[in-house]
Amino acid sequence: MRAGATTTGDGISGLSGIWRSGDWPSLLAAFLYFDAAFMIWVLLGPLAPFIAGDLALSPGATGLVIAVPTLAGALLRPFAGHAVDRFGARRTGIAAQAIVIVALAGATLGGVSSYAGLLALGAILGVAGASFAVALPLASRWYPPRMQGLVQGLAGMGNSGVVLAALFAPWLAASFGWRAVFGLFCLPLAAVLLLFALLARDAPHAPPRGRAGSLLKEKDCLQLMGLYAITFGGFVGLAASLPIVLTTRFEIDAVAAGRWTALLVLVGSFVRPLGGGLADRFGGARTLTLLLALAAVALTGAGLARDRDVIVAMLVLVMLALGLGNGAVFQLVPQRFAASGGAATGIIGMAGGLGGFALSLALGYSRQWFGDYAPAFLLFALAALIAGFAVARVAPRWRREWHDRARI
Repeated sequence: MRAGATTTGDGISGLSGIWRSGDWPSLLAAFLYFDAAFMIWVLLGPLAPFIAGDLALSPGATGLVIAVPTLAGALLRPFAGHAVDRFGARRTGIAAQAIVIVALAGATLGGVSSYAGLLALGAILGVAGASFAVALPLASRWYPPRMQGLVQGLAGMGNSGVVLAALFAPWLAASFGWRAVFGLFCLPLAAVLLLFALLARDAPHAPPRGRAGSLLKEKDCLQLMGLYAITFGGFVGLAASLPIVLTTRFEIDAVAAGRWTALLVLVGSFVRPLGGGLADRFGGARTLTLLLALAAVALTGAGLARDRDVIVAMLVLVMLALGLGNGAVFQLVPQRFAASGGAATGIIGMAGGLGGFALSLALGYSRQWFGDYAPAFLLFALAALIAGFAVARVAPRWRREWHDRARI
C-alpha cells in the first residue's frame, strides 16, 4: 500500500494524528509565525486608500506600492529556505521577525512620507513574506508523508493574517493616521516572536540541504512553480489589492473595504488545510485540475459582472478555489522534493509571490490604462485555465514516476 493511502491517516480524518505524532507546539509556532508575518507582508494593501489619497498617487503607482512587498518576499524566499536548511527554521524565523520589527519601528519614528520611502519600506517588508519558507519546513519535518497535505495546510493557514491586516489597519489609520499603524503593529508582532521562540523546535532529522540552482533544472519543480504562481499568487495578489479595488470600483470607504476584504480572505485562508486534506485523499493533481477550472470561471465572472452582489459572490468562489488550491499544491511538493528541504519550499514559494506581484501590478495598471479592472481579471482567468489543462496533462507522468509516494 502506498504511503498516504492508509485507512486511518488521510488528511480528512487524520486530525487526531496531529497530537499522536510529530510536535504540535512547533506546528502551532509555525502557524502563529506565518500568521503574524503574513499580516505585515500585506499591510500596505489595506493602507493603500489612505496612502494614495495623502500622497496623490496614480492607480499604477498605488499598485506598485502594494506589489513591492510581494515581489521582495518572493525573491527572498529561496534565501530563507537556504537559511532554514543551514541554520534551522527556529533561528531563521527569529532573525527575520526581528528585522521586520526594526523596520516598522523605524518607519513610524522616521515618519515615512515619500513614494520612494514607501517602496523602500515595502522591500524590507518582503522579509515577512519570506516567512513561508520558514513556517512550512518547521511544521512538515515533524510529520510523516501521509500527513503532509494536512500539516502544511494547517501551517499555511497562517495566510489568514491578511484578515487581521484588513480589519484593523484601516480602522487604526482612520483613528491615528496611516503612519502610526506601522508602530502599532509592532506590538502583536513582538508577542508572536516571543511565543515562537518558546514553542518552536527544529526536527532532529532534517533532510539534506537542497540547492535552488539544481532545482530549477527539474521539470517537476518548474511545473509546481507555475501552479503555485496561480493559486498562491492569485490569493495574495487579490488579498493585497482588494481594499483599493473595492474602494475605487464601488466607492465605499476604506474601513468598509477592509471588512469586505477580511471576509473574502477568510474564505480562502481557512480552507487551505481542507485543500491539503482533499489532496491527501483524492490526489493533488485531480484536486488542482477541478479547482483551477473553478477559479477560471469565477475570475471571468468577477471581471465581466457589473452587479456588486454578483461580483462579491464570484470573488468568494475565487478565494475559495485558490485557498483550496494552495493546500493541494503543497500536498504534492514534499512528495517530489522531500530530500530538498527548505530549498524547494523557498523556490516554489517564490513563484507564488511573483504571481501575486504580477496580479497586483496588473490590477493597478488595468485601472489606469482601461479605467476598469476587467482586463486583469480576464487575463488571470486565462492563466488559471491554462494551468488546469497543464496539470491534467502532466498528472499521468507524475503518477507513474511517483508511484511509491502518497496520492497524486
